[in-house]
Amino acid sequence: MLDVNKKIKQIDSCGAQSIPSDVLTSSEPLVLKALVADWPLTKLGQESSQKASDYLLQFYKETPVNVALGDPSTQGRVFYNSDCTGFNYKSLRVSMKILLNKLQEHSEESSPPTIYMASTMIDRWLPGFRNENDLLFDSIDPLASIWIGNRTRIAAHYDLPDNIACSTVGRRRFTLFPPEQMDNLYPGPIDLAPGGQSISLVDFHNPDFDKYPKFRHALEAAQVAELEPGDAVFIPSMWWHHVESLDPLSVLVNYWWRQTPRYMSSPMNTLNHALLTMRHLPPEQKAAWQNIFNRYIFDADDQTHSHIPSEGLGILGSLDEALAKNIESAVLSKLKR
Repeated sequence: MLDVNKKIKQIDSCGAQSIPSDVLTSSEPLVLKALVADWPLTKLGQESSQKASDYLLQFYKETPVNVALGDPSTQGRVFYNSDCTGFNYKSLRVSMKILLNKLQEHSEESSPPTIYMASTMIDRWLPGFRNENDLLFDSIDPLASIWIGNRTRIAAHYDLPDNIACSTVGRRRFTLFPPEQMDNLYPGPIDLAPGGQSISLVDFHNPDFDKYPKFRHALEAAQVAELEPGDAVFIPSMWWHHVESLDPLSVLVNYWWRQTPRYMSSPMNTLNHALLTMRHLPPEQKAAWQNIFNRYIFDADDQTHSHIPSEGLGILGSLDEALAKNIESAVLSKLKR
């Protein structure tokens, strides 16, 4: 286990039907103690993993789910192959019933195969589940997903949305890092990653400090929490998080949302386009474009364009859905040339 001394701040006063707004907009991670302890799934999981499995299958409508299956030698690590050209697991589409049966079948083994179902939309695969197991949000319409597996290790990565991750069955350990630790976490490829999002190449069970020396600095900024069944953690947008499941059956329910309007495109689209258009420019041109981006994006404020009449601001004006569509159309038309 990594030597991480700082614990994620714990909030004891949250309930599934009453999450304060300052929690949902926090810029720091928070453990929400016993947030979903009263959910039926959580209570049944405390009795037995079989009861939790049977309960989930009451809502399941037989649509196959995506499952990662790794050899026991992977030791639960969902990761790349040796040269990062592929992965250390097979991707299967199976019934959730088969998934849960296999988890039960291997539950007593000391070195089971890695079995992992990543983010799966609850409303599509388990309709009705949220009628009995849900969080109440006043002004947020989050995407709710479920994750099921055994003792798995999910490499540190970041997500654009804010996230509340609820540990319902089994225990999970979360190790979090602020966004500025990205370089010290040694991100892997952008366009090929186990979950579609760039991940840290450091093995948290056996970190190679000779190969990844800056990882020591990342650990100085790390925060950790071990969630019991019923606990949850709020992970702010862009925070890196490594997730380790600690029991033979682990079920996590999470809620994702953005604090920006739906009509705003993902910044990842901009990054991908910049890799095409800017990364290989001569140094002096890249420096010039860095100044331009600073002016129009990163350092922009109310005074940046105050010398331009408001009627003439065009795409520099305040962003709304209509302007967003105009910008998107202009970008798409140029990309098609």
